[in-house]
Amino acid sequence: MTRNDIFEQIQQKRSYLCVGLDTDINRIPKHLLDREDPVFEFNKQIIDATKDLCVSYKPNLAFYEAMGPAGWESLAKTLEYIPREHFTIADAKRGDIGNTSGLYARAFFDTLDFDAVTVAPYMGEDSVKPFLEFPGKWVILLALTSNKGSGDFQLTIQENGQPLYEKVMRRAMEWGSPEQLMFVVGATHPQKFEEIRRIAPEHFLLVPGVGAQGGDLEGLSRYGKNDLVGLLVNSSRGIIYAGDGPDFAAQARAAAEKVQQQMAAVLG
Repeated sequence: MTRNDIFEQIQQKRSYLCVGLDTDINRIPKHLLDREDPVFEFNKQIIDATKDLCVSYKPNLAFYEAMGPAGWESLAKTLEYIPREHFTIADAKRGDIGNTSGLYARAFFDTLDFDAVTVAPYMGEDSVKPFLEFPGKWVILLALTSNKGSGDFQLTIQENGQPLYEKVMRRAMEWGSPEQLMFVVGATHPQKFEEIRRIAPEHFLLVPGVGAQGGDLEGLSRYGKNDLVGLLVNSSRGIIYAGDGPDFAAQARAAAEKVQQQMAAVLG
């Protein structure tokens, strides 16, 4: 999937929403627990309720790995069910020495056929480049994340006066083009988006932290957009857990529609 493919979906749907499928079997509605695969059934109904309002889905692998083989089966069925026009992200945060990263890349790109995978850059170039060797697939590199601990390392100032996240971004842009490399930038750092756009004017940004984490959608959109919009704004708990009763899917749709309408207003 190319940048233009993603942009076309954004234009058609007036949305740059990514729905995070952080599906915790302990939080899904109780009436689903007697289903053969409760996690897949929950995801299926969320997808049916939101697919016309979003351009991307992002399963967080931890929620599936925690259930062992059954979780991987639920993940595979979920991925198969997502409509093909949606951009699919494996939120796996992988990154290891080269041969191991190559196997992670094969798992997510060949075996599961995700469009993208989130990658941790701490081990450097040889841990990231194997993910960039798959045509048509994307690396989404952690740059400035939305969690409280992001300040422990990512904002520390380097010898040349740059914060570490800027050094990571500038170095990574030497490894991959805007057609294969995105960056994670948390919505909880809205004051940084204008600066980040100067660093990476053409790259898409995956933006977590809107919704349950309280990120400012309007502010980050104003400063984070580029000519192809260049944003995939993720909301997970704020949408999928908007309701916990029999009408949970309708409640999720209402929450997603509220975000989509805000995005449509930003797009004009």
